[in-house]
Amino acid sequence: MGIIQDDRTEAERRSHRLAVVGTDGFMSGWGEASSGASYAAWAFQDGEQAACQAWVDSRSDMTRTRVVRLDGYRPNAAHTHIYTYKPHLHDNR
Repeated sequence: MGIIQDDRTEAERRSHRLAVVGTDGFMSGWGEASSGASYAAWAFQDGEQAACQAWVDSRSDMTRTRVVRLDGYRPNAAHTHIYTYKPHLHDNR
């Protein structure tokens, strides 16, 4: 297991327990992920899965997107960054 950088607040760790994860084609293979894959994850709360999934899927730098439960999540990546999905910032409509 590599580095996990989790940007969620303590409150968000309780309310945002699922995430859409993708392999970051841009960041994989260099920087903190020089030894392998870089994953980016956007944690979401109930009712946001479809919008979050659509937004991540629309990103050209993300491949192999999937939904994971963050409690106990142990990614097989050199570096994983967990962000908080914010619909008002990420809405692509």
